[in-house]
Amino acid sequence: MKQLKYISLIAITLSVFACKPKQATDFETIKLEGFVQGSTYHITYMDSLGRDLHTEIKAELKKFDQSMSVFDSSSVISRINRNEEGVQADSIFIEVFKKALEVSEKTDGAFDMTVGPLVRMWGFNNGQKITVTQTMVDSVKEFIGYRKASLNGTQLIKDDPRISLDANAIAQGYSCDLIAKFLEDKGIHNYMVEIGGEIMTRGGSPRGDNWKIGINKPIDDSTSTVSEIQEIVKLQNVGLATSGNYRKFYMHNGKKYAHEIDPHTGYPVTHNLLSATIIAPDCMTADAYATACMVLGLEKSQTLINSLPNIEGYFIYSTPDGNKEVWTKGFEKYLSKE
Repeated sequence: MKQLKYISLIAITLSVFACKPKQATDFETIKLEGFVQGSTYHITYMDSLGRDLHTEIKAELKKFDQSMSVFDSSSVISRINRNEEGVQADSIFIEVFKKALEVSEKTDGAFDMTVGPLVRMWGFNNGQKITVTQTMVDSVKEFIGYRKASLNGTQLIKDDPRISLDANAIAQGYSCDLIAKFLEDKGIHNYMVEIGGEIMTRGGSPRGDNWKIGINKPIDDSTSTVSEIQEIVKLQNVGLATSGNYRKFYMHNGKKYAHEIDPHTGYPVTHNLLSATIIAPDCMTADAYATACMVLGLEKSQTLINSLPNIEGYFIYSTPDGNKEVWTKGFEKYLSKE
């Protein structure tokens, strides 16, 4: 399962710039950018009041880290993972956990917040390349499984104290939704929020049409410096997320190990699905299902996404004759004809 995100999308509209205030009735285009969750973010919005909301937006992103960042030792999720007594889940933790549980149920555990220890064992969090044995996998799988953790009010109940939650496979999607809600509360209804390649859109772009987003070709590149556009989509009022096996991987003893770990087997996936791009009403949902699809593989992913209302998918996969693409029927309306 994907635990660390890498930018797999290019926001075509990021060339817009902030203008000087004109009149209160004019919409000013504001562009913000920065670093968060080990990646970058770019936010573009149009505001009749010309407000620079960067300080407040960074405070919102900080709230998320204080709740769900496994890299912050004082966060709620870190304290729960350490089994500290009396830790109460906050509203952010509860919302993310409930969505994760929902997606886990619908994907038969392909998406699983408890898979972090397997990801670490395979060296994807620390860069170590080790030879993993079946005995090692079996020892960790004893405390892997989304059904082994549940919420009782604001308290997380674990079947095994060794259970450790990791929200990285859903974090950037939820963060996009968090900032989108913040902008909505400020009366801003035309925006594009991109965090680590995951995107939430509302209204129109500064050009007056839908937001144009580029989907990257799945080119093996562990440096995350090579980007070529495979397809362009036009979005409005939806979230989009892409997961792929071409950014985060390593070679060991002549074999490629991709960072998506199948929670059922405990091993990196080896199928021919190279990337999955999901469109959903919110970005957290898109993010979680994109991750699940990379675990499930092409055929199961198509069956899954076709069964879900208001969710569409675009898949790039390898064949002996080269890479090919396929998408759900509803995805076609987002494809740019330009």
